[in-house]
Amino acid sequence: MASSHSSSPVPQSNSSDAFFKKETDPTKRFRAVQSLPDVCPKEPTGNPNNLCDSPSLVVDQHRWTIYHSKVNLPAALNDPRLAKRESDFFTKTWGLDFVDTEVTPSFYLPQITKEHFALYQQEITPREKVRERCKNVCTPKDTFDRPLLHTHDKSRTDLEQVPKIFMKPDFALEDSLTFNAVLPWSHFSTAGGKGNRDAASSKLLQEKLSHYLDIVEVNIAHQISLRSEAFFHAMTSQHELQDYLRKTSQAVKLLREKISKIDKVMCEGSLRVLRLSLTRNNCIKAYNKLKLMATVHQTQPTVQLLLSTSEFVGALDLIATTQEVLQQELQGIHSFRHLGSQLCELEKLIDKMMIAEFSTYARNDLSRPLEDDCQILEEERLVSLVFGLLKQRKLNFYEIYGDEMIITAKNIIKQCVVNTVSQIEEIDTEVVVKLADQMRMMNFPQWFDLLKNIFSKFTIFLKRIKATLNTIRSVVFLVLDKNQKTPDLEDTLQKNSAKDSTVDTEVAYLTHEGMFISDAFGEGELPPVAADTTSQRNTSPNSEPCSSDSVSEPECTTDSSSSKEQTSCSVTPGGVEMMISDDMKLTDLELIRLANNIQELLYNASDICHDRSVKFLMARAKDGFLEKLNSSEFVALSRLMEGFILDTEHICGRKSMSLRGALQSQANRFVNRFHEERKTKLSLLLDNERWKQAEVPAEFQDLVDSVSDGRISLPEKKPAAAEERKPTEFLIVEGQKYATVGTVLLLIRIILEYCQCVDNIPSITTDMLTRLSDLLKYFNSRSCQLVLGAGALQVVGLKTITTKNLALSSRCLQLIVHYIPIIRAHFEARLQPKQFSMLRHFDHITKDYHDHVAEISAKLVAIMDSLFDKLLSKYEVKAPVPSVCFRNICKQMAKMHEAIYDLLPEEQTQMLFLRINASYKLHLKRQLAHLNVVNDGGPLNGLVTSDVAFYTGNLQALKGLNSLDLNMAEIWEQKR
Repeated sequence: MASSHSSSPVPQSNSSDAFFKKETDPTKRFRAVQSLPDVCPKEPTGNPNNLCDSPSLVVDQHRWTIYHSKVNLPAALNDPRLAKRESDFFTKTWGLDFVDTEVTPSFYLPQITKEHFALYQQEITPREKVRERCKNVCTPKDTFDRPLLHTHDKSRTDLEQVPKIFMKPDFALEDSLTFNAVLPWSHFSTAGGKGNRDAASSKLLQEKLSHYLDIVEVNIAHQISLRSEAFFHAMTSQHELQDYLRKTSQAVKLLREKISKIDKVMCEGSLRVLRLSLTRNNCIKAYNKLKLMATVHQTQPTVQLLLSTSEFVGALDLIATTQEVLQQELQGIHSFRHLGSQLCELEKLIDKMMIAEFSTYARNDLSRPLEDDCQILEEERLVSLVFGLLKQRKLNFYEIYGDEMIITAKNIIKQCVVNTVSQIEEIDTEVVVKLADQMRMMNFPQWFDLLKNIFSKFTIFLKRIKATLNTIRSVVFLVLDKNQKTPDLEDTLQKNSAKDSTVDTEVAYLTHEGMFISDAFGEGELPPVAADTTSQRNTSPNSEPCSSDSVSEPECTTDSSSSKEQTSCSVTPGGVEMMISDDMKLTDLELIRLANNIQELLYNASDICHDRSVKFLMARAKDGFLEKLNSSEFVALSRLMEGFILDTEHICGRKSMSLRGALQSQANRFVNRFHEERKTKLSLLLDNERWKQAEVPAEFQDLVDSVSDGRISLPEKKPAAAEERKPTEFLIVEGQKYATVGTVLLLIRIILEYCQCVDNIPSITTDMLTRLSDLLKYFNSRSCQLVLGAGALQVVGLKTITTKNLALSSRCLQLIVHYIPIIRAHFEARLQPKQFSMLRHFDHITKDYHDHVAEISAKLVAIMDSLFDKLLSKYEVKAPVPSVCFRNICKQMAKMHEAIYDLLPEEQTQMLFLRINASYKLHLKRQLAHLNVVNDGGPLNGLVTSDVAFYTGNLQALKGLNSLDLNMAEIWEQKR
């Protein structure tokens, strides 16, 4: 066990207890044991600023260093020179060397005297007597016989008297339950007349606890007495160990003094010689640096030479090496201050040249004649370009190839059409100029052969693209494989360097005045491993200097270039050998993503061919050509298209749905034609509608009645009856009268045709729903343009849009709104649950129709509002009564009522006239305020009251408005 040597036992007798304290005289202290530092803390690099700054055992042995700051806490706690362990070891103030120091009394703490402990001594005296009594009872341990066993049994019996709660490991008086168990609250209650008894009980509890304490102390003292011999033996061994350490410290001190003298006499001169040798080596390094500058100076002409032969990778490697040399070996050279930026610009130029070269290669590769030969065009050139683009992180170069694929696919179809048309004599290319028109003039066999030729060309086209893209992906995977092998190579090099470390440790890198001895060694003086490493940087001092115009000598090779420009030979699937350099700064994730993008480009090529084929089919199907094919022709076309789809899936490895979807879309042609015919019919009806109330034929009434019975279907045509029913003025729907126009009657029939079509062809339910929604939206928007937008004035030739036209349009919209929930329920019963979201179209349509109806009502109110503004602005309060103004107003109100009463329900008529009346009151109130007429009972007030009474009487006399609450008192300003 180590111990502290910074103090020695000196007995101090100034206290009554005669404690031993540590010596405080610093002249008598011994130096602490020092641990030897690492003799080779750092590898020499030649840079004085990077030298190890740890203290030297030789130079710094006479001053305090970090090696003196060691204190063994167990040794300090178990110091055998002390009579007993210090009780204030962790709380007292220690000095710098961990020895006792004189502490100046604090001004903030009071002086403690024996009087402060008088009360404590009075309380502890009875316990001390009990302790002495127990001490006399205990027998010595060397007479351990039957009486001792009897005493041990007695002490155990005494311990059993102590309650178990005191023996628990988690005993804590902070716990309320523990506290109440140890000190019952009842012993401290002084309430009532029980003061004396409680005091006695408390005293009894105190004596009981004191008794328990005495029992425990007696047992502890007994245990200590049994182990006293081992304790004193350990203290004796501690004294001997302390003497050994003191002698060792003195011997180490003498040894260090001798080493210091040897250093001054024998080493300083030798180090001076070594410094001169280091200076010589530095001169050689400067000479090599100049040769390196000459090499760098030739970089730009060499790059130009490489670019003239399209050696982009070599030029980029040379630029990267030169940039690295400029940043590491030649940093701060004034003559090369612009070379870095020039090389950067040159590198950008190379990037543009490589992209242009790759674009040219892609164009030439894809534009070759489409024959059965699928050989790769100039594979070596392609591989070289890909390596260069990867080196420059131009990872989107595949997009150039994708753009060329699109252009080439278009040209393939165009060329096939031109070749086929030129062989058909019936087509006059001078008359029919457009290729699409020429293609539409072909019959089915001619067009079928053309399509077969296009599919065969596309198959060869895809095979050629696959071969080229596989070569590009192989280059990417080669670089990825090289990246994954590099960490394994680094692990191998680390293992070899670990084996060689035994040789490196034989060289002692001692320091003196900031210089390393190893930097002064020549190649002949170094061990073999060190010589091999140094030969890559410096020449031997005895070698002849090289000529400055040589650019390939090993002296001009830097550490960075020699370590980073290592290359490995790899072979592409086509047999092309390539040297892969280690400076591809691409992560594995980037390379994997690039490989996936290239594979996705092959899938895109398949999609492009399918898309172009679909466009070719659609161009031929514009005149309904495909819809007119017979079954055999359609089967042949389907087999041809299915075969091409399977071929492309086999080549590219993924399904393309566009062509297959085009084949399936022919089933939806009927839906499109069905919708367009009816939409065109509705458009013609609206363009010729004069927005007058039409009579309702009996067949339309029967149609509406069938829908009311829950059957949405067109009724069968009945034979002509003997007595034909006459048309009615209104359409009766569930007891309500609807005044409609002829277009709306036909629209209802069209809607029912859509619903019946869904019943006949369930697979087109979603398409029919979408198109029916479009039809309803079209009717809403077109009717708004014609009526509210006054488009009927130009389309039909109406003189004006009357209030009757507006009311009739509103009622027609309300009729359509009535049927929308019925139509929604019909479609909902035929949709899949996952398709229910499409029903929201009906909700949007209902909202649009309600908004349209509200706009028509607002328009009717606005017509009367402008009339009120015009008439009441000229109103003057004077005789005769009723005035001309009010007569005109009542006349216009009667015309309005006459126009809309038969068209709108009574409730809507009342609501409309309430809004018109509110507008009237607002304008009248404003005019009265302008004329300063108030409700004061004067003559003017009487005239106004008479006019208002005339207006009220006329308005309430209109049919259906007799119970209307007009509230004409609002025309007067309220008195505040």
